[in-house]
Amino acid sequence: MLLAGSLSNTRPEFIIEGRVASSDAGGPLKGVNILLKGTSVSTTTDENGKFSMAVPSQGGMLVFSLAGYESKEIKVKKAGWLEIKLHIKIQKVAKPEEEDYAIRSMEFIRRQKTSPAMGLGMVSYRADAVRYSDGNQYQNWNTEDYTAIHENIFLDPVQKPLSTFSIDVDAASYSNMRRFINNGQKPPIDAIRIEEMVNYFGYDYEQPREDVPFAVHTELGTAPWNKNHKLLQIGLKGVDILKENLPPSNLVFLIDVSGSMNSINKLPLLKSSFRLLVNELRSEDRVAMVVYAGAAGLVLPSTPGNKKETILEALDLLNAGGSTAGGAGIRLAYSIARENFIEGGNNRVILATDGDFNIGESGNAAMERLIEEKREDGVFLTVLGFGMGNYKDSKMEILADKGNGNYAYIDTIREAEKVLKKEFGGTLFTIAKDVKIQVEFNPAKVQAYRLIGYENRALKDEDFNNDKKDAGDLGSGHTVTALYEIIPAGVEDTLLYNVDELKYQSVRTNPNAHKSSELVTIKLRYKLPDENRSRLITTVVKDREVSWEQTSDNFRWAAAVASFGMILRDSEFKGIATCGNVIQWAQSAKGDDKNGYRREFIQMVETCSVFASR
Repeated sequence: MLLAGSLSNTRPEFIIEGRVASSDAGGPLKGVNILLKGTSVSTTTDENGKFSMAVPSQGGMLVFSLAGYESKEIKVKKAGWLEIKLHIKIQKVAKPEEEDYAIRSMEFIRRQKTSPAMGLGMVSYRADAVRYSDGNQYQNWNTEDYTAIHENIFLDPVQKPLSTFSIDVDAASYSNMRRFINNGQKPPIDAIRIEEMVNYFGYDYEQPREDVPFAVHTELGTAPWNKNHKLLQIGLKGVDILKENLPPSNLVFLIDVSGSMNSINKLPLLKSSFRLLVNELRSEDRVAMVVYAGAAGLVLPSTPGNKKETILEALDLLNAGGSTAGGAGIRLAYSIARENFIEGGNNRVILATDGDFNIGESGNAAMERLIEEKREDGVFLTVLGFGMGNYKDSKMEILADKGNGNYAYIDTIREAEKVLKKEFGGTLFTIAKDVKIQVEFNPAKVQAYRLIGYENRALKDEDFNNDKKDAGDLGSGHTVTALYEIIPAGVEDTLLYNVDELKYQSVRTNPNAHKSSELVTIKLRYKLPDENRSRLITTVVKDREVSWEQTSDNFRWAAAVASFGMILRDSEFKGIATCGNVIQWAQSAKGDDKNGYRREFIQMVETCSVFASR
């Protein structure tokens, strides 16, 4: 299975197959990148560590690499089976600022603090020091940064009848969470954004039928973690556009080559990831490449997408070193994008970094102002995060949110394949921008409601009709899912918080509300990519009783993932949700799962259930 590139003027003559495992633990290694040296041909290992690859008759050198492990080169001359063992990479760090943050597989010297509320028994991520194989001990300068999340609570629709938020197609929180769990570590609570976990997965929503870029789907059922509550699912499905029908792209790769990127799961993984993207480009597409460290510079002028060798050669020559002038890099990248602007095309900067800016505009507020200024140029933004230890999730999220963009975290080459190859259109081609949702609840039917997740995407009610207010963007083929937990009228519940009656005014329910069968009215606003005036879609959901067993796979899967997010956050609203329940709920909704992403989720929850039993 060739995942990237092709061999020019050569004919594959034999097949190399094999299995890659860890020399220390002995288990199979998934996501190992296997590159035929000197070409763009590569593949990755599957869940069992196995691979298969076509090699030209003259043979060649295969390079095996995986974040946290030493690379290995194997020369092959004929067909056969290879058993490859990769060693955990051990590296001594002389200075804190030069520490290789990718090396987290060696023995941690920790204060054995676990979170009792977590209930999973995983070790807290913060470590005091790292001991290397030579016996020396060094301080672990972990500076990962996440924006605080204050979980949504239940609201009274009489006092707060409207719920307004921006959509979120990002999925960075899920792959980042997976990185922690796969390393046997507890994800920081603020690293868990439940909406991004839910939206990591595709859903089988129908395509839009009318002349609109997306379809709206709703479903109502019982909340699995609290049988007295209802769950409302709102799903958006972006129209799928065939690759050959996509508009031409004007892309600028903005690549962080500062010293903090000098580890195997940063710049090397970044290069392998961008190779996948380059091999998706067409002759009508164009790519320029800007890098930044202590300063910013143009290393590749805008080049046609069919000049792959030229683009890949510029990529291969990149090396890491120096400080991080992220602001200067962003300014230059947007300038290059404007110089090569394609009217009616996809004009986009793709920023790849660990987010550790420290020269020029570097604070969150300064970066927010800069990116808001640049989005007026009609250029969209994709942010790709790499690495660990000094990872700045808070900064990356701001850049994507404020820059008409999306945000993914790349922890393996398999994730890069998902984001940049399988979801190529959704990642890079916007079909609707500034998409907002506003839900009005009928207080005669709804005693209280809460939006699950989307805390960092909340909008003021008056922002819904304000076309100057920025919101989320939807890509080709993207699905977006939002969940509301609802306490029906008349149900007694300890999760409700009373508010004193108002002294100077009274709030009354419209008598017609009691006669209506409507539960909620959902309004959506969106703009086409080249327009500045929003369009309105309205839909109504009627109240009904639907058991958990009667709901769709889409509904049950989203609910299972949201339940796991609440467990990881130790939410007061998680009800009866446990890892065991989540596994059961997810198993019932796994469906076709042709890419194995849902199976991988279930395996992660199983891992957490093992931790909890210890």
